[in-house]
Amino acid sequence: MNPFILILLALGGSALFGSVKIVNEKNEYVVERLGSFNQKLNPGLNFIFPFIDKVVFKETIREKVLDIPPQSCITKDNVSITVDAVVYWRIMDMYKAYYKVENLQSAMVNLVLTQIRSEIGKLELDQTFTARTEINEILLRELDISTDPWGVKVTRVELRDIMPSKAVQDSMELQMAAERKKRAAILNSEGERDSAINSAQGRAQARVLDAEAMKKADILKAEAQRQQQILKA
Repeated sequence: MNPFILILLALGGSALFGSVKIVNEKNEYVVERLGSFNQKLNPGLNFIFPFIDKVVFKETIREKVLDIPPQSCITKDNVSITVDAVVYWRIMDMYKAYYKVENLQSAMVNLVLTQIRSEIGKLELDQTFTARTEINEILLRELDISTDPWGVKVTRVELRDIMPSKAVQDSMELQMAAERKKRAAILNSEGERDSAINSAQGRAQARVLDAEAMKKADILKAEAQRQQQILKA
């Protein structure tokens, strides 16, 4: 067979193969034609023009998990703590996710870190442990608004670990130990007070009983003397 025909057949086969794109379920492709956006390919069998069309972006529209590594933050009362988080998100608009931001995942990580530091900086150390649910809700709301121009929907944000520095942990342990000793001293003092009150009440009741017994004895004695006098009379 003529080599030229073989080359044409090879090019034709390659072109045909390159024109067929099978997109898996829950995935989407972005296609450019001669360097400009042309279309999005949805799940199923798709055809593009070979050599002039090019798939430039492939991504899933399923929910994804973004793991935020531990980062140092400063609280409102100038305490250094380490915070990590996990963010659940999904791409809603593949066009925006590719054209509106460069390196979407890196941009997401930097945005989350900025928001976490901002929110932690508004709270004192004790509040960061008790207001975790409120912080998660604020982060979710702020991140969802900020990522909307990128075609992204943030569905959930969870702060996982909030760890003060070693020096702060040691200080907190000393404070807790002092609080425990204080509570123990108060309980001990209250116990001694209650014991003293009970003892005093017992002594007072004993005196009352003694007085009542003496009173009854005097009455009985006087009654006996009166009866004796009556009998003599």
